Amino acid sequence: MFDFLTDQRPPDTITITALTAATLTDWLPQQPDAVRKWADLQGFKAQTGQIVTIPDGEGGIARVLMGLGAALPAAPLSPWPFTALPVSLPAGTYAFDTVPDGAFATTAALGWALGTYRFERYRMSDGGPSKAHPHLVVPEGCDIAYATAAAKATFLVRDLVNTPANDMGPADLEREALDLAARIGAEATTTIGEDLLDENFPAIYEVGKGSVRAPRLIDLRWGDPSHPKVTLVGKGVCFDTGGYDIKPGSSMALMKKDMGGAAHVLGLAQMIAAMNLPVRLRVLIPAVENSISGNAFRPSDVIASRKGLTIEIGNTDAEGRLILADALALACEEDPALLIDFATLTGAARSALGPEVPPFFTDGEDLAAAFTEAARVSADPVWRLPLWQNYADNLKSNIADMRNDGGPFAGAVVAGLFLKKFVADPERWIHLDIYAWNPEKRYGRTVGGEAMAMRAAFEMIVKRFACEN
Repeated sequence: MFDFLTDQRPPDTITITALTAATLTDWLPQQPDAVRKWADLQGFKAQTGQIVTIPDGEGGIARVLMGLGAALPAAPLSPWPFTALPVSLPAGTYAFDTVPDGAFATTAALGWALGTYRFERYRMSDGGPSKAHPHLVVPEGCDIAYATAAAKATFLVRDLVNTPANDMGPADLEREALDLAARIGAEATTTIGEDLLDENFPAIYEVGKGSVRAPRLIDLRWGDPSHPKVTLVGKGVCFDTGGYDIKPGSSMALMKKDMGGAAHVLGLAQMIAAMNLPVRLRVLIPAVENSISGNAFRPSDVIASRKGLTIEIGNTDAEGRLILADALALACEEDPALLIDFATLTGAARSALGPEVPPFFTDGEDLAAAFTEAARVSADPVWRLPLWQNYADNLKSNIADMRNDGGPFAGAVVAGLFLKKFVADPERWIHLDIYAWNPEKRYGRTVGGEAMAMRAAFEMIVKRFACEN
């Protein structure tokens, strides 16, 4: 079971009452005068994520009130309002007094677990006692296996993204992947440096060769080979200077997170293995650092790719799609039943949908509908953008098969169209352009790395493969 969740209910357990504005109207008049006056004094209106503690007569907490908004939504609850509870409450054991159903119970437990996250790798201890976390009694009907797997996968993503590039280069990312492989019983291989050329991964090599930290392709396999093939590809640019098309300092400040796609596929792989889904999983991570040196690739260079297409470099800061091209081409050689790539690919995606809603792209209408529904069910938002074929002309080159940049408009769409050229069956492929970062603190989420669309992808895989067996 996840830390800070417990199946023990001691006598001094404190009750949490979760209320909507509608149920508050019925509940509050039935309470003692002291409770009504205190709730009114604290301005408790059951707003989403609002938390008020009701004192007892001995200096302790008699009850906790938590707001769920105006009314329970028709769509599934989000775990995020629940993340504020372990952040706000003192040490102790807490339990919900009313649990409407198993979905509520699982969401509450997941939110509580997510709210306990801390990234303290680089903080020196002051010698004093660390703040003790409160514990939640697992609500009745909770799918604790799922809540635990989802929380641990999210923590893995956050830890990897939050780690600065001096400790998360290509070799460090490889080590994390190999550690995961050992934990879940996966097979793992790595192709490093000039061996990438020998094994026909020229685009990965070209992007990473300018760094003293050698580029590599990490390849993990897990599960029964007779099960449907699900392949995950994650962009692993461990730091992105932009290359010779160097980024300004303000844009480079967060580029430790440019391996967020790799972090996501490792987190999702861990979750799939923890829940023992009946799939043959493959994880491909091209891991590079996009640096500036005498050996770095340049604007106007023409490079090869695994698929055989030549690519004119219009911009060295459009490097993520280059390494994904080789990995996607390799993935398609096995004809997987489902192919998903995660990548922190374009600023255009953030301009279009902001930091919280990642766009996805696919040519599969049924797949798009399934993924949209999975995102709704898991309260893990995504939004489909089109692979508008007319914009593919933006990728034309005068001297090569294609360019890696595509003009000033529809940057996320053009990037998706670039990747599509390396995918054998776009109707079984989803490309996710994620941010992988919380730019500001809200509810129990700290500023820093964040998992996005991972639970949605897991839900879709369950529905497409686990529910068929």
